[in-house]
Amino acid sequence: MRNFRLIDRDTDFLMPPSVDEWLPERHLARFVVEVIAGLDLRAMTGAYRGSGEASYHPRLLLGLIVYGYATGVFSSRKLERATYDSVAFRFIAANDHPDHDTIAAFRKRFLEQIQTLFVQVLGVAREMGVLQMGTVALDGTKIHANASRHSALSYEHAGNPRVEEPGGRRNCRPKSSS
Repeated sequence: MRNFRLIDRDTDFLMPPSVDEWLPERHLARFVVEVIAGLDLRAMTGAYRGSGEASYHPRLLLGLIVYGYATGVFSSRKLERATYDSVAFRFIAANDHPDHDTIAAFRKRFLEQIQTLFVQVLGVAREMGVLQMGTVALDGTKIHANASRHSALSYEHAGNPRVEEPGGRRNCRPKSSS
């Protein structure tokens, strides 16, 4: 059974609930929409021509991408799916569902502007005390591993120290002194 609300108590007319009612007042999605509404997007909106099918407003697509980055959703396919599954993404997309090709093309076309605007959103969040900054480090160390069954050791065998004997013999157990 679907969740419906009454428009007028005197009528039998029912409407589905608004996405706006589903989202708490101090939710991150509301913050993203509000901050992006205050950004200067003329560089993006000026790039659109008046011909062809109606396109999504850059605020909507930028909001999806920024909120996606903030919540760990980076893939354009996952962003599209989230506009169906997540109330927060539905709120940002105004209950619309841009497809993954549209999101990916927007990101590719306006990558430099998105980076600049994302930094502006983070700056506003820091000024308002919404953002908690920390240090994130990625280690790109690559270690060669040999996982063949011939080099695998049992726990007991691995617990014994190994030494290199004079004469070049390796991986030998130390001689017991008995």
